[in-house]
Formats: sequence, C-alpha cells, structure tokens
Amino acid sequence: MAPTPNPQIAVERLVVLEGVSWQTFKALLADIGGSRVSRVAYDRGVLEIRMPLTEHEESKRLIESFIEVIVDELEIEARSLGALLLKREDLTRAIEPDSCFYIQNESRVRGKKIQLPDDPPPDLAIEADYTSSSLDKFNIYASIGVPELWRYRQQTLEVYQLVGENYERSQTSIAFPFLPIAEVPTFIEQSKTTGQRAAVRLFRQRIQGILQNAS
Repeated sequence: MAPTPNPQIAVERLVVLEGVSWQTFKALLADIGGSRVSRVAYDRGVLEIRMPLTEHEESKRLIESFIEVIVDELEIEARSLGALLLKREDLTRAIEPDSCFYIQNESRVRGKKIQLPDDPPPDLAIEADYTSSSLDKFNIYASIGVPELWRYRQQTLEVYQLVGENYERSQTSIAFPFLPIAEVPTFIEQSKTTGQRAAVRLFRQRIQGILQNAS
C-alpha cells in the first residue's frame, strides 16, 4: 500500500519544463500576465514555476519589514521591488527572487524601469526556501551579478556574498554589517505568538539599541 499523505505537511507546488526556448519563455510570461502569484526561474532551456506557501510568504514579508526598519533607522534610501524578474537574454537566464532591494545602488535606479545588464542588479535578493529547487539558483544569481543573497530556511537566515563567480557563506551582511544575522529568525518565530507588528516593533528596538551603542 502507498503511504497515506500527512495533511499536516504543506507541499509547495512545483512545475519543471525542459526544452523551453527563450522566445517561448517570454511568450509564456506575457500570456500569464503580471498579476500572477507564482515565481519563475529559467536557466538555458529549463523553466521552473513555483507556487509559494503561506509560510513562505509570511517569513519573506517579515524580512522585508525588518529591512525597512533598518533603512528607516539609518535614514537612508532603499528601493524595494519585490519579486522583480531579473532576466538576461544574453545569458538565457532569469529568476524572480521572493524579494529584492536596491540599497547601495538605489540612487542609480530611482524611478527607473530596470533593464539588465544596462542597470545594476539588486544589491540584495531574498529567498525563502520551503521546497528544493530543480535549478541551481545560486548560479543564476551569480551570473546576473547580485552581490548579496539571503536565504531563509529551517528557521535559519543564511547570508551569502558574491566572491568572484561564486557565493560564499558569511556571518555579516554587505548592506548592513552591524546586523546580528543569527537573531533575525528569533523575531520571525516570535511573530507566531506576539503577532507580526509586535515582532517588527521589537526588532526596531533591537536595531535602535545597536545603533545607539555604536554611536
């Protein structure tokens, strides 16, 4: 007998298509439209379409809120572009992060429609992994030149910095070197009992304390 599926375990829906040309990929995106909730990744003929889970979206949105807290406390600008499709026809690669930010390069792209490679890639991309990908997303991000990648999975925030052509795990963020990376998941978990906005307020207090001690 086949094992009975556990209804308590949520499974992210994933579709992988092979032999998809770049022209077909663009046509599919045009047909689907910009209001879809799915995320896509494309690597030289292989197309992955993923439907994020609620847990996926919740942790991603909290991390976005935490970044907004940091830039507000630093009184700097940042441009949040969510799941911006990062595509390079010359590389036949494309990917939609769960979220992305322009921070160091915000002034260069302020108010612009992003066109890679004429414009710089986002300074920071975020992935909330709940399902293993069929594609090597790190290679896609590296080829596009995203300097910093955050991956949240299994209640851990992993930070990667692009060194040469590959990502290396780091204990610090390029954009926010003072940020205690290991503490971020604690605030995400805290939101499950205190509420999201309460967790964001606690995170703000923590950042304010760090910045005051550094001044």
